Amino acid sequence: MTRPVTSLPARSPHLAALGLCMLITLGGVAPVSAEPHFPISAQQRDTAQKVASAGVALSELAPNAPESHTVKAGDTLWGISGLFLKSPWRWPELWGMNLDQIRNPHLIYPGQVVYLDTSDGRARLRLGQAVDGGVVKLSPQVRSSTLATTAITSIPFNLIEPFLNEAVILDGNTLDEAPRIVATREGRVLMARGDTAYVRGNLGKDTVFRIFRQAKALRDPTTKEILGYEAPYVGTAEFVRSGDRSRVDEKESSAPVPDSFIVTSIRQDANVGDRLAPVTAREYSNYMPHAPQDELVGQIVSVYGEAVMAGQNQIVTLNRGKSDGVERGHVLALWQDGSEVIDRTGSAPTRLKLPDERHGMLFVFQVFERMSYALILSVKEPVKPGDRFSQP
Repeated sequence: MTRPVTSLPARSPHLAALGLCMLITLGGVAPVSAEPHFPISAQQRDTAQKVASAGVALSELAPNAPESHTVKAGDTLWGISGLFLKSPWRWPELWGMNLDQIRNPHLIYPGQVVYLDTSDGRARLRLGQAVDGGVVKLSPQVRSSTLATTAITSIPFNLIEPFLNEAVILDGNTLDEAPRIVATREGRVLMARGDTAYVRGNLGKDTVFRIFRQAKALRDPTTKEILGYEAPYVGTAEFVRSGDRSRVDEKESSAPVPDSFIVTSIRQDANVGDRLAPVTAREYSNYMPHAPQDELVGQIVSVYGEAVMAGQNQIVTLNRGKSDGVERGHVLALWQDGSEVIDRTGSAPTRLKLPDERHGMLFVFQVFERMSYALILSVKEPVKPGDRFSQP
């Protein structure tokens, strides 16, 4: 299986470029000062150094790996890696092909052309820019645009962005002491966007809040131990005025006056009794996929939302967290338990258990002390609580 690239000049250490997740800017190198900070772990750098200049085994290529790919707006590192490799999270092996030239392996830009070269029995990716007549231009140039706004992301960020402030796991049921909605204008049962909510509780100095329903306990599928509390997200509300300032009469009364809020966004109807928590700053990180360094196994605790089972692009909770070594960006394999069958081919029926089958991939994007949230990147069968995961 070889795919010679006749349009490229002979291989040179100054022209070889890694590609995939680790591409330099279009046609060359951009100023160092423009580069955003994307961390590289010691494990990733060590892997790259071990395979530096050696290429990748042909057996690691995806069955339908293309001879070339032109990077487009909307592409992701994960998607482009998946075009060439069976395991797209193994990008450090590709970075190792040109450690001297590639300063930052996390940057990739629309307009670049990635070529697959297997002419010497090992897979390498080279970088070029298509010009008139099918010639590939490889001469260095400087790209002047801002890298932080033009580089594509490692995975589709739009799939996880809504959950960064919405999906929350609490160590304890702390919402019991949080400010709460105690009444509505005109006695409405449900509140929509633009409605007024009356709130009691310690607001502190915050003015913008998330609204949550009463938290529910999340238990380990095997031990039944409570690992955390998940509060269903309702929407957001903004402070309007203090109850102390809303009193217009001069009559003394012992009855407290609640603070006034306006509901600014809604994911589901808000109710009396819902709790408020401050909006935290979102972390717009470039989540770089990587495998756990140590052995990591666990189970799915629940499917986020009201669904009983989950499919691709849905969110699940895991019974492993920061204390177990889970990190943002970890890629995990999903396993389906083998079913039990009766072997009737022998002299007597025998009950057998079929082998467990790997059938999907998870991407961890939010980590708490004992639990994590993960996005289902791919799956063959519906995912349900109790299903297992492991390092890929």
